[in-house]
Amino acid sequence: MRNFIKNSIANKLMLAIMATTFVALFSLIAAVLIYDVRTYEDAAIKDLMTQANVIAEISAPAIEFTDPVSATENLQALRTRPSILGASIFTMEGSEFAKYGVDNNRGETWPGVAEGREGFRIEKDTIYAWQTIARNGETLGFVYIVAKYGLRERLTSYLIILMSGMCGSLVLALLIAIWLRGALTKPIVAVTSVAMKVMQTRDFSLRAKKFTNDEIGVLTDAFNDMLTEVERQTTALEQSNRSLAHEMSERIAAETALRRADARKDEFLATLAHELRNPLAPLSNSLEILRVVKDRPDLTENAHTVMDRQLKQMVRLVNDLLDVSRINTGKLAIARECIDIQSVIRDALESCEPLIKSYGHTLTVDLPETPVYINADPLRLAQVFSNILNNAAKYTDHGGHISVDVNVAHEYATVGIRDNGIGIAPDMLGNIFEMFTQVDQSLERAHAGLGVGLALAKHLAELHGYPLHAESEGVGKGSVFILRVDLVSAEGQPAEEKLDVAMTTASKRIMIVDDNADYATSMEALLETMGNKVRVAHDGFSALDIAREFIPDIAFLDIGMPGMSGHELAIRLRGLPNMEKLILIAVTGWGQERDFRMSREAGFNHHLVKPVQLAQLIKIINESFP
Repeated sequence: MRNFIKNSIANKLMLAIMATTFVALFSLIAAVLIYDVRTYEDAAIKDLMTQANVIAEISAPAIEFTDPVSATENLQALRTRPSILGASIFTMEGSEFAKYGVDNNRGETWPGVAEGREGFRIEKDTIYAWQTIARNGETLGFVYIVAKYGLRERLTSYLIILMSGMCGSLVLALLIAIWLRGALTKPIVAVTSVAMKVMQTRDFSLRAKKFTNDEIGVLTDAFNDMLTEVERQTTALEQSNRSLAHEMSERIAAETALRRADARKDEFLATLAHELRNPLAPLSNSLEILRVVKDRPDLTENAHTVMDRQLKQMVRLVNDLLDVSRINTGKLAIARECIDIQSVIRDALESCEPLIKSYGHTLTVDLPETPVYINADPLRLAQVFSNILNNAAKYTDHGGHISVDVNVAHEYATVGIRDNGIGIAPDMLGNIFEMFTQVDQSLERAHAGLGVGLALAKHLAELHGYPLHAESEGVGKGSVFILRVDLVSAEGQPAEEKLDVAMTTASKRIMIVDDNADYATSMEALLETMGNKVRVAHDGFSALDIAREFIPDIAFLDIGMPGMSGHELAIRLRGLPNMEKLILIAVTGWGQERDFRMSREAGFNHHLVKPVQLAQLIKIINESFP
């Protein structure tokens, strides 16, 4: 028998199938029987105890009022349960009050007295259950129920059914095993079939199914391993080809992007040079006028106006470039406060009015009659409007029309800036807010700008959480820029601050330290005309010598000086005698948040970014010496 099984793969397979089937079925039958016994016992006990509890509840009034008839009727309700053989109700003294069914052997000791106030017990094929009868916390008696258990009959029926199923399953398993004996050649057929498909389709991902661990299984593994190695080499070669093709496409795209970026860089630098030369020319001419003409107040005043306007234009260009840098480094921030949007629009219009007038445009403004309060940064929001207005002025032919209107809804307001200029092509609407993008790059348009105004306006609007978009019907049909802002309550609106530009009467000792001799000399002359005593130094070491003798009240220090930086000079000045109340003011071209922080750490009281307005200087001096 052992050799019969050992030398035959088919017999091994048959034995394994039959043994596995038998063990599985036997384990299943045992588990089912054990589970059924426990389940049946729990269900029978719970059901009988529930019946006893129900009888106890409804029979309490009958015992309390000595009504055995009602109690007997309550017990008669158990006749619908064939498994219940009988039931009795006993009083506290142990006498039978009512009964149902078979005789309950009164001569025996009542189980409720001996075994507790409630419970059950199983004896062979019978279940005994008892339950106290109580009312208002007082025990009146007990219910005693006898029921047929029936577990033996249930187990017998289950065994017959399960054994029949087991025998049928074993017969089916035997038939399957006999069928599988004839299928031993199936693995070989599978290997041959896969080999043919691989040769025909060149699909090396196909695999032969492995059925056994014998010699045929080893052959199947070897065949599959061979296919795996061939597939690996083929996949590696195809992936290498795809990688080379992808790298070539990426390289071409990178070269194209570099050429485009280089062209945009050259274009930007050329535009920047052009935009910087534009204000330099009238500045130079105005200086020549001031130098040559001294007895013509009208020409002198006009020269001052031109210089002021062109200087503001240069400052705006530089500030835009600084803001672009802050955007790229993620350091551009806003300071919100409750403001009237009309005042912001008026500030923007005031700054753009000279440019609009220079083009001969007609400007119409439609603002609400009542204040419109929003929570925003007034300077940055005014910058949004002014950049859009400047863009409208530049890209509208001479004598055009620009309109600004504010429409107020329930919770928001929309600001629309419309022009009848060159318009925007449909394919450019999605690009006009990109950095260094210009709609019109023709040489005929003298003030095309750097291509940063709209990008900066878009970014500043997004920092506020306000959507900004552009609309245009096409080239030559004008454009409109719409900004939607959220309204806030006017409560807590601060009073408008007015800058007092009047200088205090007391003369101050002021020291100016800057390596730019022209800036230091001009600032010295400006402050001396206001009645102050001013000393100038062009480096940190000479400034320390002057400070020991002069003992200034205020010191304006440049930061980037050779030999000793303004930060180091500020620290050393603080260490000199009689300098406890010295007001240190940084006046520099560095205006990043990091620069403000470094100035505070060095001991500066204020940090001003060049060019500094006269009103700023007067305000700081007045606030420092009220």
